[in-house]
Amino acid sequence: MLDSISIKVIRWPLNQLAKVAHRWSFTANQVTVFGFIVGCFALPAIAFEYYLMGLLLIVINRICDGLDGALARIQGITDAGGFLDISLDFVFYSLIPFSFVVANPESNAIAGAFLIFSFIGTGTSFLAFAIMAGKRGIENPIYKHKSLYYMSGLTEGTETIACFVAFCLFPESFAMIAYVFAAACWFTTATRIYYGFTTLRAQSNA
Repeated sequence: MLDSISIKVIRWPLNQLAKVAHRWSFTANQVTVFGFIVGCFALPAIAFEYYLMGLLLIVINRICDGLDGALARIQGITDAGGFLDISLDFVFYSLIPFSFVVANPESNAIAGAFLIFSFIGTGTSFLAFAIMAGKRGIENPIYKHKSLYYMSGLTEGTETIACFVAFCLFPESFAMIAYVFAAACWFTTATRIYYGFTTLRAQSNA
């Protein structure tokens, strides 16, 4: 829901950083992999209850996720790079709630499992429509420079990052935050399935 706004805010600094990275001969795929590796260290950090360290690693991961896209727009967007980026993103998204489950399984296990379950809904509805949109040449006018169709919803990347930040700042409230965000994710899934189905059906009948 907020991605279209946040992209406008961070576009300029990311573009400047991407120019520097390009001059230093970094590739978009290298930044993607580096960001993912750094993000994976959030698992042990959060599991051992170093929540602020985990937050720092999450922030670095998300900066890299924005930087790789800006760098790809300089060097050329590729299907391979887009596939790598979205695949590692979804793995990372599930890693964070799992980290909190490891940190406190007694209090967080069910809430964490429910949140990861909700990510399956948002992820599959997002990717399934992107595949069909690619086959039919459907483009999103808001996200023209994405390697695949970017389907909007109540819970997008910006909201997910905000949720992860809240987890790290208020770890004792993980379960409550997770349940609320998971409910929002299921609303996103429902609206995406409805929108995707009706859009593709209308295309077929046209």
